[in-house]
Amino acid sequence: MNVLMVYPEFPDTFWSFKHSLPFQGKRSAYPPLGLLTVSALLPRQWQKRVVDMNVRPLKDSDFDWADVVFFSGMMVQGPSMKRAIHRAKQRGRKTVVGGPITSAHDPAISEADYVVEGEAEEIVPALARDLERGEAKPFYKAPELPDLTKVPLPDLELAELKPYSAMAVQYSRGCPFTCEFCDIIEIYGRRPRTKSPEQILAEFERLYELGWRGSLFLVDDNFIGNKKNVKLLMPHLVKWMRDHRYPFSLYTEASLNLAEDGELLGLMREARFTRVFLGIETPVEESLKETTKYQNLRGDLLESVKLIQSYGIEVMGGFIVGFDNDPPDVFERQIRFIREAAIPLSMVGLLTALPNTQLWRRLKAEGRLLKQSVGNNTLPDLNFIPKMDTHELLAGYERILKTIYNPREYFLRSLASLAHLGASARLPVVFSDVLAVMRSLWWQGLRSSYRKEYWKFLVRALQSHREHLDKAFRLAILGHHFFALTAKTISKAESLIEGACDPWADVSCSGP
Repeated sequence: MNVLMVYPEFPDTFWSFKHSLPFQGKRSAYPPLGLLTVSALLPRQWQKRVVDMNVRPLKDSDFDWADVVFFSGMMVQGPSMKRAIHRAKQRGRKTVVGGPITSAHDPAISEADYVVEGEAEEIVPALARDLERGEAKPFYKAPELPDLTKVPLPDLELAELKPYSAMAVQYSRGCPFTCEFCDIIEIYGRRPRTKSPEQILAEFERLYELGWRGSLFLVDDNFIGNKKNVKLLMPHLVKWMRDHRYPFSLYTEASLNLAEDGELLGLMREARFTRVFLGIETPVEESLKETTKYQNLRGDLLESVKLIQSYGIEVMGGFIVGFDNDPPDVFERQIRFIREAAIPLSMVGLLTALPNTQLWRRLKAEGRLLKQSVGNNTLPDLNFIPKMDTHELLAGYERILKTIYNPREYFLRSLASLAHLGASARLPVVFSDVLAVMRSLWWQGLRSSYRKEYWKFLVRALQSHREHLDKAFRLAILGHHFFALTAKTISKAESLIEGACDPWADVSCSGP
């Protein structure tokens, strides 16, 4: 059987890095790890082809080759997935859809023949048998959460590595915390499950054999959710990286209680973790209590960030406005915290009620839900009635973005970030990095509207933080993405504030 596996296109988001990828000569941030894992679960005799629509167009000839088409993705990929499913149906192909989008029961997948909800490991073998027999059922749901120690090595060789700026490895699924707005605990559970150290080293080794060098994202929603197992993994990771002369620079996502564990931070530094994304959300204590993010109340937020930075690990941060308990000055407090914490890459979004979360259930009971979330909280789009005046909330959100991604503000924050970083090893240099620097100097240094602030930043970084000059160039290049993304977001926000469309009646307010 020929199976075509399709990864739909991402819109322009915080995580897409769409505007900075051309500097590296790349087309997408990460390969479709979920589909590569599903491929490894399918019968070995099946012929498989992966098309990542973020890397190349999906052609009619791809459909003509296939017996069945598998789709996977998140809610934010829904519009692209809907169009691709329709095309497959027009070519007479059966379609299977999985991934987080199915847990949300998104209407974008309504045309699919077979829907798979839940983690693939417990479902795919039975689905494959049913497809071969011509007896596939319309709906499959995982009976239980799988044991990750039995997950096979993803078929990494199916992905052409060159178009991507980073590779992806998954160590764990699930999170022990109870954040009201989060759908991770609803999909993957509150008992974090992990792969064995041997599995992770096998994935590292395979990427190394395939010739990958550079950034590697451990894509766990909370890498330290199971601290006991992480501490068992880390010595193996440190040794592998040292034995292979540090071919990768690692980054991941974690909860703020990482700052409570100096031993773990030390091991992460030894293994060449260079960045971590933290869900900080808000400096407003009442809002943290409202969303049951108690782990962020155990210590001083600002000091926790600075401590992590002192281990040479750059902090990226997630922030939210729109909580019921947000005071009128929440916008200025968010700006002040981001500035004082020196977090260049700050993802600030409006609160959104994702399907089947605790927040979604509460707002539904209160009669405040308005529509399905589009899955992108950095759009100026509300899917519920907030306690704060809507225009005040949108105007405040716009004010945050205008401030933190003003080029002068961003570059000053980036300089402060470099100053906060403790001693850290230089990142592995790859050809795309050299190209990126040359393109940055040409485009940002000579042609951009913010070139004056760009040169000030680079000169000061060279004078005071020469040991972090590689990181300075990376931050400058990423800044271009956020400047462009912010301009688009603000344009949409202003149309709402000026009453160009009614956010409660016109879903097009949020854009395509």
